[in-house]
Amino acid sequence: MPGSEEIWDEGLQSERTRLAWVRTAVALSTGGLAATGLALRHGLPAFAIAGFALAALCGGVLLIRTRVRFRRVQAALHAGTPLDAGLDAVFAWLGTLSVVAGAVAFVVSVR
Repeated sequence: MPGSEEIWDEGLQSERTRLAWVRTAVALSTGGLAATGLALRHGLPAFAIAGFALAALCGGVLLIRTRVRFRRVQAALHAGTPLDAGLDAVFAWLGTLSVVAGAVAFVVSVR
């Protein structure tokens, strides 16, 4: 319809989504690396170290996949097709659960 305003800004929705995924990936990778270093320095059990290292790895994979995901989101938005976040969501959840597992191992080992 001419004259009607559409709520559409080309590229900004997918750019905000990309930035959110980047924040998640950076938080997982840097937090995982820092926690792994602390766990190694303080002699925590291997389970805690592995959990934190897995979180850092998941964050790194998400960061690498950000560009591919951005292009898929852009294509889906402009084509009007649904987008499946499947694999990226799995890595985000796996990283988050790894941090939780490492933190639980830390708390149990400190007692």
